[in-house]
Amino acid sequence: MTQAESSVDFLRGMIADDNKSGKFDGRVVTRFPPEPNGYLHIGHAKSICLNFGLAEEFGGVCHLRFDDTNPSKEEVEYVESIQEDVRWLGFDWGSNLFYASDYFGQLYEYALQLIRYGKAYVCDLNSDEIREYRGNLTEPGKESPYRNRSIEENLDLFQRMRKGEFDEGRHTLRAKIDMAAPNLNLRDPVLYRILKEDHHRTAAEWPIYPMYDFAHGQSDSIEHITHSICTLEFEGHRPLYDWFLDELNIYHSKQVEFARLNITHTVMSKRRLIELVNEGHVNGWDDPRMPTISGLRRRGYTPEAVRDFCGRIGVARRDNTEDIALLEHTLRDD
Repeated sequence: MTQAESSVDFLRGMIADDNKSGKFDGRVVTRFPPEPNGYLHIGHAKSICLNFGLAEEFGGVCHLRFDDTNPSKEEVEYVESIQEDVRWLGFDWGSNLFYASDYFGQLYEYALQLIRYGKAYVCDLNSDEIREYRGNLTEPGKESPYRNRSIEENLDLFQRMRKGEFDEGRHTLRAKIDMAAPNLNLRDPVLYRILKEDHHRTAAEWPIYPMYDFAHGQSDSIEHITHSICTLEFEGHRPLYDWFLDELNIYHSKQVEFARLNITHTVMSKRRLIELVNEGHVNGWDDPRMPTISGLRRRGYTPEAVRDFCGRIGVARRDNTEDIALLEHTLRDD
């Protein structure tokens, strides 16, 4: 067994145990779920290689699903570039190309279902007030004054939100969980916000859009994803992921987290990379100085070298930083 193979044992072992127990009837379905709000960077390459690689190793499939729930930051250019980068790395999703927007209708129905169960309510607090009411790690939050609206009133308001009757910021739909929960993600998170922006696929059909935490787990469920592999920053969101699936009583995918990739002397924040592009510090996303996959491609990197790098670093449970010299070595080796 190589060092790389040993380092991913916690994922391989988990999948092998699930297959042995029959948890998912021996099926393995993973997904790579990028947001189309920028170009992919070397950190995404690790996730691509992991999700497609594990699916291939266990005889399963990997879906490519765009998390297109924020039309104000998304562009068709990004969708096309992401598909190009995944193909360049040597992976193929076949017929399994999906978008969160494919499920907007179903997600809306799920939200109505939570309201009918008394598990969601329409809130009039603005974003600053929601943040203030949320509390902090040492103090519990305060309940919204709109938390105990009747089911009938909540259904009426949410359906009117769907029709576009209200201005942006006027209402949100929030889950009714526990404002004193130690995990802040469970303190009545926002499920839907009003956003009157045209979507690159649905145009002006939807004046409301689901938040990531609500759309992601239910999209996994709709696609019958078995293993939803995420980076460590989503570990604290897993209880919320499970709460939605349990309350809706739908197919329950399994979220598991691994450490994201950090490389010395390398900017790995998409927000910072967007600033570099928008402020003209670089000549676009594929500038050879950029750590984007398209930038590496223009610099002369090969897909074999990038895949080798991702294989050598393996997968850890804790955040760590890799030396950029290893990435350069894999190219020389190739």
